[in-house]
Amino acid sequence: MENTLIDKTFRDSNGNIVIAQMPNPPLIVWIVTSLLSLIITNGTINTVLDVVADGSLFTWAWLELFEGVNYFRRALGIAVLIGIILLKIQ
Repeated sequence: MENTLIDKTFRDSNGNIVIAQMPNPPLIVWIVTSLLSLIITNGTINTVLDVVADGSLFTWAWLELFEGVNYFRRALGIAVLIGIILLKIQ
């Protein structure tokens, strides 16, 4: 297999094109806590859910940035990290 930029961007080490994968635990935690925070809209429990959701999404993005299977997944990790930071500083 030729090792072009397109291959490095979208293929994993086995040569498979990888754009989406099954969610890993931090992403599952983010989905669940985000949905729960939409149901429980006030109080301490909502604050805890928001903190856990933000932390788990940050963890997922960090893992993708440094352990992503291809350049696309790593770029997705940095994009989410930047998005988290921008949303929190506004």
